[in-house]
Amino acid sequence: MSQLLFAPGQAAAVLFGIFFLLLLLRVPVAVALGLACVPMLFMEQQLSLMVLVQETFNAYNSFILLAVPFFLLTANLMNTGGITDRLVRLSRALVGRMPGSLAQVNIVLSIFFAGISGSSTADAASQGKIFIEAQTKEGYDLSFSVAITAVSAVMAVIIPPSILMIVWGGVLTTSIGALFLAGIIPGLLIGLVQMATVHVYAKRRGYPTYPASGLREMAIAFAVAIPALMTPVIIIGGKIFGWFTATESACIAVLYAAALSVFVYREMNWAGLYRALLDTGRLTGVTLFCVGTASAFGWMMAYYQIPQALLGNILSWGLGPIGAGFFIAFVFLVVGCFLDAIPAIIIVGAILQPLAKSVGMDPVHFAMVGIVSLAFGLVTPPYGLCLMISCSIAGVRIGYVLKDVMIMLMPMLLVLVLVIVWPQVSLFLPGLISPDFLR
Repeated sequence: MSQLLFAPGQAAAVLFGIFFLLLLLRVPVAVALGLACVPMLFMEQQLSLMVLVQETFNAYNSFILLAVPFFLLTANLMNTGGITDRLVRLSRALVGRMPGSLAQVNIVLSIFFAGISGSSTADAASQGKIFIEAQTKEGYDLSFSVAITAVSAVMAVIIPPSILMIVWGGVLTTSIGALFLAGIIPGLLIGLVQMATVHVYAKRRGYPTYPASGLREMAIAFAVAIPALMTPVIIIGGKIFGWFTATESACIAVLYAAALSVFVYREMNWAGLYRALLDTGRLTGVTLFCVGTASAFGWMMAYYQIPQALLGNILSWGLGPIGAGFFIAFVFLVVGCFLDAIPAIIIVGAILQPLAKSVGMDPVHFAMVGIVSLAFGLVTPPYGLCLMISCSIAGVRIGYVLKDVMIMLMPMLLVLVLVIVWPQVSLFLPGLISPDFLR
């Protein structure tokens, strides 16, 4: 191969410089990633604009990524077909007696929703419409209502089935079944610390508490919700036990959610189905366009050997597994503030993977440190997609709710530290159920 026009450092400066300049000009992230590649494709004699088209198409040519639109469609069918309403009733029966009852219901519903949809943005959009106005009517502060709705939505990328796990597994060749199992304990721990945070808020601010539900109401709520609760069992169990692939499990989830909506709960009509398909198409287009342009950006970085240049000095630091874990988390936390999680996985995950290997981190542990760290970026400005969605629904500026968001993120950081320092938080279930998943 003849001499390249740019050295790795120069190529990195051009790529990232153009990308961040476009972000400052408010160009959408996915478009900015693609446009950042164009000048170098023109200037480098060995390359052409066809590389951008080819690498973008190669990213779409993935059987695993077919799972993304199907999981998004499952979430939309849930909302349209009355499944979410049954889960709200069960959540209220379970935690209605706790201080800040409606906010607690918000969190528990996010846990249930996470086990079905895999999309934090779908969670924030659907629950924002349900809870923000309802909480303010019951006397909750608006900033608190928006913050807890946005922050609880991040569990959808940690609790399986997670779209980020599917992308991570497909791009970095990690077992998706192992990732599904690894996300359960960290996701539930984040849910618990969020509930504890709401408890403290409710006690200090006097938020209302519902009367405790009787055993009969709890039994009825559980019985009505059992068909809906079977959705994550089918999705996760089928993938883990090898009955079907991640993509096939997503297709089965769509069929199951549609059957529940039409034949069991009988709340789906043609108009509702049309809205669900339309919303799914819009969200899928945005998500997969990000995957395509991020893959092209990542190919450019690999072509100029930028990851090796960036990691050269870091590998000489002599970091151990815990030190490397904190460094990886820090990088993803910072990147997540400016970049969508999917391109962050494709670009930054590929850069940091050799570091994780060099210190002996299990690939599943590395993935969970990255995914949990990226979850914070969904509610931290300037990107903070879940926060933007929740603020848009409430009609407030991000700065109005930022203080409450930061307070709620502090206990979640402790869970991230626990995931880094004690790998068994992530690896216990994969090692218990199927040790072959690891390494």
